[in-house]
Amino acid sequence: MVRILIADDDASILELIHMYLTREGYSVHRARDGREAFDMLSDGKWDLIILDVMMPHMDGWELCMDIRRYYGDVPILLVTAKGEAEDKIKGFRLGTDDYLAKPFVPEELVMRVKALLRRYRIFAGESLTIGNVRLDASTKEADVGGTLQSMPAKEFELIYTLAGFPGQIFTRDQLIEKIWGHDYDGDERTVDVHIKRLRDRFSEENGFVIQTIRGIGYRIEVKTD
Repeated sequence: MVRILIADDDASILELIHMYLTREGYSVHRARDGREAFDMLSDGKWDLIILDVMMPHMDGWELCMDIRRYYGDVPILLVTAKGEAEDKIKGFRLGTDDYLAKPFVPEELVMRVKALLRRYRIFAGESLTIGNVRLDASTKEADVGGTLQSMPAKEFELIYTLAGFPGQIFTRDQLIEKIWGHDYDGDERTVDVHIKRLRDRFSEENGFVIQTIRGIGYRIEVKTD
């Protein structure tokens, strides 16, 4: 079962989020401040963490940094009364994955949680197969007919993202945001360069092709006999 930790010093917000997420079948655990949430982090594996920014003892900014420092890439959703652009930017720079300002519609929070879990499972799942290539997310390796190929991290994340949704078109902007992050200061050509490297690495004989959708982006198509 998916385990979610929520941290907020507002009891009514805690109860609201808990109610809506448990309805979805998630195992939801509550912390009343940042310090309590930090202490709970060692209690098993968490699939997603929802944080308020303004909390006693340890605020959401500090907690977000500590989560990234000690617990890696578990998805983080910030829910806070601060809705200014600079606060969102600060959150993303500290490592949050998404941001929702109060007051919020509970159904929107549920949809954001589901989207984050889908995104996380793309990168945290053990493996997926496309054509005759198995991609191992834990080692960043491609198994091609029993031969393992180590791949640079960004190349692997790019092929893993496309392979997770065969046939779906991803714009260059979407790929940059997913793989290089919100604060990336490069341009779209970075995606094109990495796509070229992937095409050099994987041919049509591997059972799939990376198609260019002119003026939009890229998608993977699985070849059928």
